[in-house]
Amino acid sequence: MSYLDNIRTFVRVYDLGSMSAAGRDLRISPAVTSARISQLEDHLGVRLFQRTTRNLSPTEQGRAFYPGAVTVLDAVDEAEAQVTHLTEAPRGSLFVAAPLGVGRRLLAPHVPDFLAEYPEIDVRLRLTDRSVDLTTEGLDLAFFIGQPEDSTLRIRKIADCQRVLCAAPNYVKRQGMPQTGSDLISEKHECLKLRFPGATEFQWLLETSEGPKRFAVTGRFECDDGDVLTDWALSGQGIVMKPVFEVAEHLKAGRLVTVAADTPPTSVQMACLYTHRRHQDPKARLFMDFMIERVGKVVRQSEA
Repeated sequence: MSYLDNIRTFVRVYDLGSMSAAGRDLRISPAVTSARISQLEDHLGVRLFQRTTRNLSPTEQGRAFYPGAVTVLDAVDEAEAQVTHLTEAPRGSLFVAAPLGVGRRLLAPHVPDFLAEYPEIDVRLRLTDRSVDLTTEGLDLAFFIGQPEDSTLRIRKIADCQRVLCAAPNYVKRQGMPQTGSDLISEKHECLKLRFPGATEFQWLLETSEGPKRFAVTGRFECDDGDVLTDWALSGQGIVMKPVFEVAEHLKAGRLVTVAADTPPTSVQMACLYTHRRHQDPKARLFMDFMIERVGKVVRQSEA
């Protein structure tokens, strides 16, 4: 098993590009991480990584070894999944990614109940508003809002989420109430934008009498954390576009109000991404089933 651990450590170091990051991910110390790589290199008789005080990069031998190492781990994971399915005792680590708002409000509150029901599983939840790569980041599942870029992945739909344009009452009092998407542009409203590395969406898609239309809104405020945009909106800095479930309580309490109601945002898909192989893993299927039921219910209630 130690050799398999060494391979697993190599793959995580390769994926994350850092000994310390791989150690944190695997819950082992930097010393153990380094020792495992050294043991693997001794066994193979080659250097797998070039190390300096500042950088770590795979050698030619490391790049050649990586695809086979991933195949070995995939085969072991699938074999274990088959045994787990037969024994009906799912166990092991489940790596899950989700956008910040989805993770904080919809997934995290239900993780304790899931773990209580399946005590042999541990969930490692990664929250980020940037795009993630299931393969290179070693993820089992990725919840998302919008359209996935990788068409080779499997998708399991959770809900169509209503979105809303909203702002604080003091912003509307100061800048006026826009009625349409065109008003957002002609009246030069401050629009709060979600941006992150690799983002491709730079316009707001709104429903008009002529059908969905993109509006090239502008604004000085930009962040890769959706909750920061909500905080800016609450403090009266501008207009934000949000799924209703993220701002339902603020709308209900009057801390935010709907703007440009004549051209509301189009609904957006919330779904779960996974690879074909991960669908064979009982713990991944169980987590999807569990969360899809609960998350879908919460989304519907917030929109009611």
